[in-house]
Amino acid sequence: MKRLSDDLKSSLTAAKLKALCILNDLPTSGNKSDLVSRLLESGLSREELGIEATEVVEEVIDAVTEEEAIQPSLSLEDEDTLTPEVEPVVEPMVAEAILPESDDDILDAEVLDAEFVSLEDEVKAPKVVVTETVLKSDDNNATTLIEMLKQPKIAAVFVVILILGAGTWYYFNSQLEPFTADTLRYGDEMTYTISEGDFMASEGFLDLVLDRFETEDDICKLRLIFDGSGDISITNGDSSQLVSQSSLDRIGAVSAKGGQGMEWLTVEAVSEYDFNSFTIQRHLRSAIPGSDACSDFPASVSGTADLVSKQWTELRDRASIGTSVDWDLNVEDTYKGELMAFGVGGILGDLESLSPGFSMLLQPVELQELLANDYIDDGASGSRLGWNWRVLGTETLGSTDMWKIVATNQDIQELCLGSASMTLLVEEGNPWATQQTVNVVISGSDSNRQGCSTTTKLLGDYVLPDGELTMSHTFQKSSLTRGSKGLEFGLSYDARPQANELSPRDNELNDWGPNGEHMPDQSAIRNYNLESALECLDYLQSSASGAVAALDDGGYVWRAVDRQYGADTQWNISWIATDDIAGWVTFNMTGAPSSENCQFDKKGSYDETVSYNREFIPKVLNISTIEQSLLDSSRFPSLSSDQGLFTNSGTYHPETRVGYLVVVPGSGINTILTNIGDATDGACTVDISRDWSEDGWDKQFNLIADATDGRIIGWNYIMST
Repeated sequence: MKRLSDDLKSSLTAAKLKALCILNDLPTSGNKSDLVSRLLESGLSREELGIEATEVVEEVIDAVTEEEAIQPSLSLEDEDTLTPEVEPVVEPMVAEAILPESDDDILDAEVLDAEFVSLEDEVKAPKVVVTETVLKSDDNNATTLIEMLKQPKIAAVFVVILILGAGTWYYFNSQLEPFTADTLRYGDEMTYTISEGDFMASEGFLDLVLDRFETEDDICKLRLIFDGSGDISITNGDSSQLVSQSSLDRIGAVSAKGGQGMEWLTVEAVSEYDFNSFTIQRHLRSAIPGSDACSDFPASVSGTADLVSKQWTELRDRASIGTSVDWDLNVEDTYKGELMAFGVGGILGDLESLSPGFSMLLQPVELQELLANDYIDDGASGSRLGWNWRVLGTETLGSTDMWKIVATNQDIQELCLGSASMTLLVEEGNPWATQQTVNVVISGSDSNRQGCSTTTKLLGDYVLPDGELTMSHTFQKSSLTRGSKGLEFGLSYDARPQANELSPRDNELNDWGPNGEHMPDQSAIRNYNLESALECLDYLQSSASGAVAALDDGGYVWRAVDRQYGADTQWNISWIATDDIAGWVTFNMTGAPSSENCQFDKKGSYDETVSYNREFIPKVLNISTIEQSLLDSSRFPSLSSDQGLFTNSGTYHPETRVGYLVVVPGSGINTILTNIGDATDGACTVDISRDWSEDGWDKQFNLIADATDGRIIGWNYIMST
């Protein structure tokens, strides 16, 4: 007589054990023995788990009653009971049974101590070792599984067990598990479709679009309707990107230049848009004299557009180093260009500056950027980067259940600038939103600002131009490829630029605000710098009397532009007097300042209020220092080329314009800003631009630099036929 195994066994099915795990907040992975052990450790009793230790079989069943004989018994053999010599594997559905005894023939047999298990448990469970014991068996009463299932009542019960078992398994395995957003990896890539795209800008918001183009049409409203496909990816940089590093520990990162031409290690994110359906609708202003109404009937043209956006995020501080946008538009004519912004910028960069996180609308959302490590579960909520989000349960996309998240832009709403919202469907394993529907309305109209305070309305009036901007579209995943190495932010690296390399020395800065007439120029590569130009005003006393009087009485030049015409230069000087009266004057210089070489052109005054405020004029580098920095081909190689601003010999191309602009807080904006925070300092920028024609293309290059530290803010390069 051999004893049965002393291992603990549960009479409960695997599905019921998983249900108990879920009710007790325990994992449901593993086979039955794993589930039983886990539940015992959590404090459940042996009785609750249906556990009984196997006992030694000591009695021999001598007989069975007639009533018991009616109940079918299950034999794993067809006719003869044999003792197997190998360890069998439990079949997907096996019934626990005891072989009835016969008075005539007693055979040694093996009995499988088994139970109904699902196919999933069969796959996961290890082979069951058969325990040998001596029983008496009646060959005449042994019933095979096939014979048993032929009985209608037994077959019906068997089907019910199958349905209930499979249904329970499906229920507990189809519940969407909460998760936290996956981190991005080098080499991640997702393709997606773009549908129902609609972008509209009117009045002052047209500057966001038309600044990139030149047109003679008086457009008051522009609408773009588009569909297509997209691709978002994280570049997996190779060893060629780490030439400044002593090891390959930062493999995957990409080297990128910042606004001061220094090299940084970054994570490069690339977004590509292929709009195979692209329609532009232009609404023109009424040609009726005295009317500025916008036509209800647009002129429409269709074509295609391609756009590639790259964003570089610094490895240690996770700061935005820059964003580039390469675009190609084919509608009637062909337009191409590149927009480069250092720091915050890119598509709709002005709105991104106003509300960080606004760029999430323009590509599938990186979930960790929006949700951080918050748990994605029904009812979960949070706030990040100006967005408030909440999980609203689940929704099925195709055949896959996903969590549904709604996010609204808090900054846009609280500043009474309109509304911006996203509806996201997200799934585990995808670091981006699987589906993303966007709806944006930005407007200064009072109909969109109900409930806003007087202060926020004033701020909206100041910040927002006239008109409206709306945007809507849907992104939906087509395919997903995951990389292998996760992004590692917060880590330092060799040759990282230091603060003393980025900031100018004190002796390089000019504090001209308290009593100077203009920003120092001192350029040696232009024909006539600003110092020479102001000497010309001495010879234009009668023609430019307003400018001369203002500068003699404490006024200053807040805007100046130098335009070259071969050997000659035209200066445009915008001045402001101590009483806030402002005007402009243009004149030509054909040589050193003299009555003969200084030739008056025209003059005028400004209807808009320009604020006089010396207190907020910042300390700046002179224009010459900024020019020399831009001429450094090791820092900015693209500027010294035929497509840039400088020739290879270190001079400006003849069509180049150079200017500067000083902006200071005035009384109006100062009052508004004081209500919501401290008034800000003024700003000073240097702008350089060039227009020319080449190889059948009309070309334009515009650059803006911060005069306080020489950092390039951005540039824009446009080609058109």
